[in-house]
Amino acid sequence: MKTLYFDCFAGASGDMILGALVAAGVEPGYLRGQLSSLPVSGFNIEFETVNRSGLSATYARVEIAHEHKHRHLSDIKQIIEASGLKEAVKQRAVQIFTRLAEAEARVHNEPVDHVHFHEVGALDAIVDVVGAAICFDALQIDRFICSPIHVGSGLVKMAHGQFPIPPPAVTELLKGVPFYATEIKGELLTPTGAAIITSVCNEYGPIPRITTEKSGYGAGTREYPNFPNVLRVLIGETEDAGAADERLWMIETNLDDASPQIIGHVMDRVLESGALDCFFTPVQMKKNRPGVLLSVLCSAGDKETVMKLLFTETTTLGVRSYEVTRRALQRSLVRVETPYGPIDVKVAHLDGRVVNEMPEFEQCRQAAAKTGVPLKVVEEAARKELWKQKL
Repeated sequence: MKTLYFDCFAGASGDMILGALVAAGVEPGYLRGQLSSLPVSGFNIEFETVNRSGLSATYARVEIAHEHKHRHLSDIKQIIEASGLKEAVKQRAVQIFTRLAEAEARVHNEPVDHVHFHEVGALDAIVDVVGAAICFDALQIDRFICSPIHVGSGLVKMAHGQFPIPPPAVTELLKGVPFYATEIKGELLTPTGAAIITSVCNEYGPIPRITTEKSGYGAGTREYPNFPNVLRVLIGETEDAGAADERLWMIETNLDDASPQIIGHVMDRVLESGALDCFFTPVQMKKNRPGVLLSVLCSAGDKETVMKLLFTETTTLGVRSYEVTRRALQRSLVRVETPYGPIDVKVAHLDGRVVNEMPEFEQCRQAAAKTGVPLKVVEEAARKELWKQKL
């Protein structure tokens, strides 16, 4: 299986990702030709070899004409969908920007369609995201894995003022992703870099057993003494990930004196905090009282957060926790066009073949309500379009 590993010991930005992918074998002329199909003008991209603390790396310099536009997600979708790019490239680029818009919407507590991008809506960010999608397609990557991400430290100046690193939208994008900070000052992980990596990766950890074919270093703009500000990518063959085992934590507590409204609120809170699952089981407790067993599944990194939340939000005086093993299928998100609008479909793979597909329920429900057709009709249309792509 063709695998790309992001080694983010110096974080990641859009231009670092582009530089690393070109260094790993994507022809600059091909990339420029593909980008030229975007229905926008006023940009140019050049690649130069630079030195970062003794490492030779490729710097992607995106030059744009000065502009004052603050684009919405719909504006960016329109630009991408009106291009002459491959459908798979369009879908991936739209997926990345949609993920970024959803993160911004949660941070600002507003609908996704109302979010207007500042820095990441600029033309250079569009070039970075679409360029990355073009490169992934050109390299024919099947599997994406990322190291824990170095985010930097200190403060960063943004459109709304100064914020701690990682800034709010990046923090939102990093939910469920391992990251860390050191004494290195500055924003090492940008919103664009975070959106690209977290959109394509669902595996994080050390370098897997891989037979490398190519590698590349993409340079960041800043230079640090004795610290190579570069992103490394490794490309090669790995065994099919299939269904992978992972160690998680199950946290439980019994409740017989909490109202249903409070318990429902707790489910919302724990899921918002990063928990993977939450469910209730009716139980019979002491003194013949009917009660609820509240169970939460989470990663080791979220364990303390979940436990504190249960203590503060419920009436419990104690919680139980134990490690469990979960085997999860390799998953990807594919956007399909149906007669009722675009629908994202979760696709599960086992041993290189598709074994399950599930259209996103809320999108199907909204499409059904908008067009006046049964929900099951929209779901079936999404599945039919998915299989036309021969996944």
